[in-house]
Amino acid sequence: MKVFNILTAIFLLFQTVAHAQNTGFETYGASFEAKETSDLENEVFEKIGVKDTIATQISGTIVDVCKAKGCWMKVAMGNEEEVFVKFKDYGFFVPTDSENGKVVMDGIAFVEEVSVDEQRHYAEDAGKSKEEVAKITKPKKTLRFEASGVQIEK
Repeated sequence: MKVFNILTAIFLLFQTVAHAQNTGFETYGASFEAKETSDLENEVFEKIGVKDTIATQISGTIVDVCKAKGCWMKVAMGNEEEVFVKFKDYGFFVPTDSENGKVVMDGIAFVEEVSVDEQRHYAEDAGKSKEEVAKITKPKKTLRFEASGVQIEK
């Protein structure tokens, strides 16, 4: 029985690896089947206000990643805006060299007002200079996304 369980586990592992290779994307966090999405121009954030949420999938291009450990990223939207992405329950990270990668994300979209302290913290994580960090003086509304799963093009 042990041999059967081990063989089954190995088979499932190979199937998972083969599937990941066929899609051309590396998955981080919860696996999900990517739906057909347009780039972030798909008006998800136009439908919600501060404190509203919507479960959805969005896609775009990664423009910035936390240099410390990959615990957040910024994704470009077609209308010259960016969405700030964190990962559900701080449960996974993405590679710190993921800039310019195409990404599909599954999770919750929302709009949030970000405090000066939090903005400064993220600016420091991104490696901004002390002068750039000091220029942050007002809270701002940002487009946010809590991803339960992320797929980044290899």
